[in-house]
Amino acid sequence: MGAKRILFITQEITPYLPETEISGICRNLPQGIQEKGREIRTFMPRYGNVNERRNQLHEVIRLSGMNLIIDDTDHPLIIKVASIQSARMQVYFIDNDDFFHRKNMVHDDEGKEFDDNDERAIFYVRGVLETVKKLRWIPDLVHCHGWLSALAPIYLKKMYGDDPGFAGAKIVYSVYADGFKTSLNKSLAGKLKQDGMTEKDLQLIKTSTDFAALSSLAIRYSDGVIQGSSMIDKNVSDFIESENKPFLPYLQDDSYIDAYNDFYDQILNSK
Repeated sequence: MGAKRILFITQEITPYLPETEISGICRNLPQGIQEKGREIRTFMPRYGNVNERRNQLHEVIRLSGMNLIIDDTDHPLIIKVASIQSARMQVYFIDNDDFFHRKNMVHDDEGKEFDDNDERAIFYVRGVLETVKKLRWIPDLVHCHGWLSALAPIYLKKMYGDDPGFAGAKIVYSVYADGFKTSLNKSLAGKLKQDGMTEKDLQLIKTSTDFAALSSLAIRYSDGVIQGSSMIDKNVSDFIESENKPFLPYLQDDSYIDAYNDFYDQILNSK
């Protein structure tokens, strides 16, 4: 194994957010992979419930200041960074006043999911990829965790497919039980077309933008799939089987870091 570069695009990480299945894995996995000699970069959204003072987040001025256009509207991209000292690991945060300054992550106090979660997902994924370009850091493999990162595979293969920074990158998508109940905005495909994707590219979200459809889109454009939760949506599970891609089933114990590391090698060595 060479010292390959791994980019983690994550939905949540503890201690910045409460411990969940995803936030726990996304805290321990990058550290474990880094300790195996690989170079890593790790990203998450700067939700409004992330305590900036306690976690010592600070803005990275040289990376901030870009505007991302989504559905003809400009949204300023702000990049912040913090360190998990015990892990010798930095975490980059994608921030924007319009999308991430609410006190909840994906739904309001009553549990109603935000109407613009589709645009928040687009902004987050594009924000990560544009920041990685600015860092001039070329990943060999991108590992996406959670549905908020689900658009990363199609963006990497389509909008950024010819970009020298991403053209050779392999993509792994982890599927979790953590989904959403209300389908994303029906205009999602139209917004993705504005970023160069075609009707054919977006067939899987043509008739539905529910959790299974979004997950299927991520799986279709990934090079390998990991089951991150013991139980996942049956439609997603069936789709994984039908795609016949390299697949790592759910691992219950702490051996998952070794197994993920080996899986990365399998994907990196595949044609």
